[in-house]
Amino acid sequence: MTPPCTTAGPADLPADLPAGGGGPLRRMCWIFPDRESTRMAAIWHPFFWDLYEEVAESLGMSWTRHAPEAVTVDGTVRGRPVVYVDDEPVSPQDTLFVTALYSLPYQSMDVFNQYALYAVLEQAGFYLPFPPQMSLIGNDKLATLLHLAGSPVPPIPSVRIGTGRDIAKHQYEVALGNMTYPAIVKPAGWCGGGGINLARGAEDLRGLASLAQGGDTTLVVQPYLGDGTVDYRVYVVAGEPYAVMKRIPEPGSPVANASRGGAMEFPPVPAELAAATAWFAERLPIPFFCVDFLFDGERFWFSELEPDGVIAPDLDDPQRTLQRDVTRARFTAYRDAHARWLADGGAPATSPSETEHRTR
Repeated sequence: MTPPCTTAGPADLPADLPAGGGGPLRRMCWIFPDRESTRMAAIWHPFFWDLYEEVAESLGMSWTRHAPEAVTVDGTVRGRPVVYVDDEPVSPQDTLFVTALYSLPYQSMDVFNQYALYAVLEQAGFYLPFPPQMSLIGNDKLATLLHLAGSPVPPIPSVRIGTGRDIAKHQYEVALGNMTYPAIVKPAGWCGGGGINLARGAEDLRGLASLAQGGDTTLVVQPYLGDGTVDYRVYVVAGEPYAVMKRIPEPGSPVANASRGGAMEFPPVPAELAAATAWFAERLPIPFFCVDFLFDGERFWFSELEPDGVIAPDLDDPQRTLQRDVTRARFTAYRDAHARWLADGGAPATSPSETEHRTR
């Protein structure tokens, strides 16, 4: 099922913008550490990157990926910064940056550069669909659950532990008094099902923590909800539940992610999750995000927030209708939010002639 688009309509746009044209936004720059292997890049292009570019073009915009170092900022004129992407000047009036933090192991050296660039772009007056603070909250699983602790769907109980040089002292065990086993042990800031393991007792947890020490990987420990636990990802566009991806684990696997062999379905949004979305939208006033819930066979649990959650394809549909529709709704929501931000005076007044003069 594909629900109707719920993004802002022409009446919500500034009066001087053409109805249906969506405003002056012409470029979406996705900041992404350029460290994918040749093999993985070949997988991700047909999985979603190429489609994102295609959908953006159909809306009269471009969608491009850039490593943090591709962005250069001239701040020599007080109050008039000029930002370049691959040596081409861009302005807050026609460009936005997608600034989700990526912190997988091979991207760890890029974490500071990503956050520093996000702060610079924000201070330079660019509209960010989710600002640096939201990326912080969304990247750490316990930060997410604490920020949204009042969720009408209860957050899954969690313990966060660091894994430094003193991990062999097991001092983190002071926080595990309420934890039950078996338990899920996973990195606090990774994605895609990477690093998720099942600990059947304290000794298993000690072994996993000692391995995590090798990369200073912070861990989250959560009670295991049982075999067959299903994951529901709700795509929220302009504050409304737009679609849901249901992920079902392989028999015997504690992880439902497709990268770990899970099966994907796209059913209607469950009523309980649709009702909860309004609560999330009030506290996450951003155009697009995903909320992940776990279902243990009896009840739902709030699991994670994904500000830039992957819009996965329905592999049974060669036209990829739902993936295309959700992506279009997401990008339209970005465009409309950018237009409202401009109408509210969000961008600094830098004349095109001044920018052209400074970039000669």
